[in-house]
Amino acid sequence: MPTLSTIVILGTGGTIAGRSDDAADNVGYTAGQIGVAQLVAAVPALAARPLEAEQVAQLDSKDMDAATWLALARRIAHHLAREDVAGIVVTHGTDTLEETAWFLQRVLAPCKPVVLTAAMRPATALMADGPQNLLDAVAVAGTPGARGVVAAVAGRVIAAADLRKVHTYRLDAFEAGDAGPVATIEEGVVRRFREWPAGDALGLAALPEDVAAWPRVEVLLSHAGADGRLVDALVAQGVRGIVVAGTGNGTVHRAMLEALRRAQAAGVTVWRASRCAAGAVVGEAELSSAGAHSAVQARIELMLRLLG
Repeated sequence: MPTLSTIVILGTGGTIAGRSDDAADNVGYTAGQIGVAQLVAAVPALAARPLEAEQVAQLDSKDMDAATWLALARRIAHHLAREDVAGIVVTHGTDTLEETAWFLQRVLAPCKPVVLTAAMRPATALMADGPQNLLDAVAVAGTPGARGVVAAVAGRVIAAADLRKVHTYRLDAFEAGDAGPVATIEEGVVRRFREWPAGDALGLAALPEDVAAWPRVEVLLSHAGADGRLVDALVAQGVRGIVVAGTGNGTVHRAMLEALRRAQAAGVTVWRASRCAAGAVVGEAELSSAGAHSAVQARIELMLRLLG
């Protein structure tokens, strides 16, 4: 039987592959400009590792879409089925990292590690963070016994379910909330604190080939002065689900709540999440709770459930 040794690195673009004309400019760059093979070649410490690099997409993750998710999930499943592959690394943008991570965990729930990594500074920056994050991600992907979808960013390993982007600019832009990180990476050594993520896979077969057939689920924000016009408009457009990012513990402005009641009566599934960066929605209420999911992750969860 082949030795589990190969790490496959799949590129999707993002800031980690970004380029700026000014090395001192960490925000005025164009994402998704550098190929994944070039990213790997820029990290000399990876030269001796048995790696394969493959470009799946090349985009700014703010533009992530269902078609790219489907293509990425298929390529991950293909490589995970290989007996010689120990794990997968996915280079990705930070903006939708938590969404892609949760999608992959729910669809694949892999028994080998799938490690997403990203950067807050472009590859051309004076002090780019991408190379270290990529090196750390490879270390996690090659860790015996590791499994599930995680992110390796700023020296921490965060499970897909707990991953949140909480800062617009800092290098340590991601947190794991109340759960805390699964592990840290210290000089290439993975120090684990709790179990690797596990779960039941929905499976690729459950995803329609035509992504236009995937249930449409939208996220709305409750705020001071909110009303129900956007809710009514979405219902008129045939939306299948709505996740409302409520104030505090998932509370919703009364005017919006009335519209959400009408939406439910029309057959639309409505979940309440919180616009707070941390904490779960707790307690019973008229609208179903998204639990500990962020609003954007709840959107994915609801969309996948509606496929059934």
